[in-house]
Amino acid sequence: MVVPNGKVEQSERQPIMDKPVVIIGGGIGGLSAAIHLAIAGKRVIVLEKNAQTGGKMNQVIRDGFRWDTGPSVITMRHVFEDLFQAAGRQFSDYVHLIPIEPLARYFYPDNYVLDASANISQMASTIEKLNPRDVEGYLAYLAYAARIHRITGPVFIYDKPPTPSSFARVPINEWLKVDPFRTMHNAIKSYVTHPKLQQLLGRFATYVGGSPYDAPATLNVIAHVELTGGVWYPKGGIYRIAQAMTQLATELGVTIYTDTPVQQIETLNGRVTAVIADKRYETDTVVSNVDVATTYQHLLKDNPIAKKQLSKLERLAPSCSGFIMLLGVQGTHTHLKHHNIFFSADYKAEFKSIFKDAQLAQDPTIYLAITSKADADHAPTGCENWFILINVPALSDNVDWKQEAKPYRDLVLNKLAEYGLRPNIISEQILTPIDLQEMSGAWCGALYGASANSKWTAFRRPHNRSKVIHGLYFAGGTTHPGGGVPMVTLSGKIAAEMVLEDQR
Repeated sequence: MVVPNGKVEQSERQPIMDKPVVIIGGGIGGLSAAIHLAIAGKRVIVLEKNAQTGGKMNQVIRDGFRWDTGPSVITMRHVFEDLFQAAGRQFSDYVHLIPIEPLARYFYPDNYVLDASANISQMASTIEKLNPRDVEGYLAYLAYAARIHRITGPVFIYDKPPTPSSFARVPINEWLKVDPFRTMHNAIKSYVTHPKLQQLLGRFATYVGGSPYDAPATLNVIAHVELTGGVWYPKGGIYRIAQAMTQLATELGVTIYTDTPVQQIETLNGRVTAVIADKRYETDTVVSNVDVATTYQHLLKDNPIAKKQLSKLERLAPSCSGFIMLLGVQGTHTHLKHHNIFFSADYKAEFKSIFKDAQLAQDPTIYLAITSKADADHAPTGCENWFILINVPALSDNVDWKQEAKPYRDLVLNKLAEYGLRPNIISEQILTPIDLQEMSGAWCGALYGASANSKWTAFRRPHNRSKVIHGLYFAGGTTHPGGGVPMVTLSGKIAAEMVLEDQR
């Protein structure tokens, strides 16, 4: 059990070592790193500023409703199975995953409704009703996305940050097949012609906080993961994964302190010497599960070397942030699914507002998840728990959220009304980018760190090993290999491997 400002009891004895590895932040990346290090016999301490672990993967319980405040499903389930198997456990003993079908229900402004499916024949049938000429193109697109995954997986996803030697492992003709020079949208429209299908496939850019009109076509790999591998919902909610990873970490002897914010990483001659929180933790190895830029700005604020590194990171454009509405709704809506997307009429203009103008889109795409469809106890009888997410710009002077939150909330509800949805709201909580920044330390409130809207940032995210502070490593969505729960889990594995490699 996690004790506020206290440690979790250790269930399996670990060898006593002089200095522990200190992990700052008990998010998914930090927990993954802790588990891998504990498996290797390291003494590990996790310092989490919030009352619970999980980071951006969190939950809110109020008025008889329960909401996940981060993602609502996962892909790449093998990543979690591999993590638990490495510890001699079975993931299925901790978390029960159920497949979600349809993957999502898409609503278009002209009232057309499309259910996306990981069943290829079923999806082909759906596309045939929309535009028969696009069936062949869609199947070719899936093959194209699968090819990108086959080539990039060993180098960009499952391995350490790419180096010249790792690039050299892939023949040049194979690199050209990952399509790095076109945008996602230009690649998509070369396969399918119907605007509705183009919009659906382009939405995968938002999974890494990008725009399909700017992000490199290589990121079409995301579609492969979902459209062929499916999506999975943990019974009880996505937060069950954070709870399961916390449980596994403590079983392996990891010590976790909650309600323990970190003030500083101490260094001497460019090397980590301690972490300052409720007390001084002597260590020569730190894994920061805080955003990379936030780590350099706030935890190494008096360090001149860190300031130079921060100035480089500040030049990177941030990904989008999110405007979240947690609504407890009276009544049930049988035409809604677990995942629902209400598209904007002008997708390109929406992304221009977010990324080019740094303004709130006046016709936003609305993502609505209802986990009470799968878990009835997430809402009182006869009610539903609505989680609404709108992509919005990262924090800047362009949007004053103290003034804009209420009007934007009304704008979203008015758009839902255009689709015939007028929810009877009996419980409500709003989360703005300011809240996301305060809760998780997200740089500028950005959900995924640096934007993926350029070839450089898409392929070269900040390294998991600090290049300027010896003994400092990074895990989380702002470092390699990127955002999303499976990728963040892999980032913790990669950071742990680097720690072990450097300590040999």
